[in-house]
Amino acid sequence: MLLLVGLGNPGPKHERNRHNIGFMAVDRIADRYGFGAFRTRFQGLIADGRIDGQQVRLLKPMTFMNESGQSVGEAARFFKLDPEDVVVLHDELDLVAGKLKIKQGGGHAGHNGLRSIDSHLGKGYRRIRLGIGHPGAKHKVSKHVLSDFGAADRDWVDPFLDAIADAAPFIAKDDDAGFASRVALILNPPEKKPAPEAGRTKSEAAKPGQQSG
Repeated sequence: MLLLVGLGNPGPKHERNRHNIGFMAVDRIADRYGFGAFRTRFQGLIADGRIDGQQVRLLKPMTFMNESGQSVGEAARFFKLDPEDVVVLHDELDLVAGKLKIKQGGGHAGHNGLRSIDSHLGKGYRRIRLGIGHPGAKHKVSKHVLSDFGAADRDWVDPFLDAIADAAPFIAKDDDAGFASRVALILNPPEKKPAPEAGRTKSEAAKPGQQSG
């Protein structure tokens, strides 16, 4: 079983905050794969379902970001999961908006949600870092993460979340490289080569400067 955790802050005030992109990703996955309704449990909201035949539980801690580990740790202990069975999706300032990276273990890099999870679960869980961009100055960080995505963000946020949901089967089967590649391919599909002009062979079309006959 996989516990897939999205990080964020509860309540309508925070619903569209950049800090809540983990919640948004989990919600998109729940919708895509027909998960059951979220219910209150483990100091959070949890939903059951399957992705590509694998049993998955989605968790959104309702403890506020800084205490996320209370909810994650409680759920992991109840289901007798190792840290390796837990995947956490969270916002990442140091990644360009709409980019992601995956790693297992390591430090929390100042992210308070990860800091809390480390203290309750250990550091062996997998982290999917969802880029939200950096405001450019340290004193602007708090306002940046706790403010809503703006109109200019709509062009990348929804396609990004859709790509994450589409590629979720790779997460379920522990194929992190496949997941990252699939998301990148969806967001940046290869350009299609133009078809040869009618009445010309492929070799002729490949030599536009050559005159016939």
